[in-house]
Amino acid sequence: MDEKKSILAIDDLPLELAIYRNILGSRYDLHLADSAPAALKLLADTHVDLIILDIEMPGMSGFELLHQIRLMPNLMRTPVVIVSGYSSSEFVSHALSQGANDLLPKPVNPVDLLKKIVQLLENPPPNRILELLS
Repeated sequence: MDEKKSILAIDDLPLELAIYRNILGSRYDLHLADSAPAALKLLADTHVDLIILDIEMPGMSGFELLHQIRLMPNLMRTPVVIVSGYSSSEFVSHALSQGANDLLPKPVNPVDLLKKIVQLLENPPPNRILELLS
């Protein structure tokens, strides 16, 4: 049997983390973090295949965390899906320009989330950071 893919979901709200646990817990090797510092600590010694990231968190925003993630050589190509209550075209454009691979609106639709995860895990995105530097 294939090894389960590993996903890290980062959100400061316990309810959101519980939702991810219910949707993804049986399908994936799921890791949860309730803050950017907790996520960075986990990422320091845990391999993940995909990251689900909230933007509005106390202390360090999701965008600040995304920037740090994209600077880590082992995470440069890891797909990041932002889940946010913001969905304006300006927000989407900004998120993509910061290194996100896709966005989903809150409240998260379980079917859409699972489709997005399968799509990104089966077709890993190119490294946008390397494309921008070349």
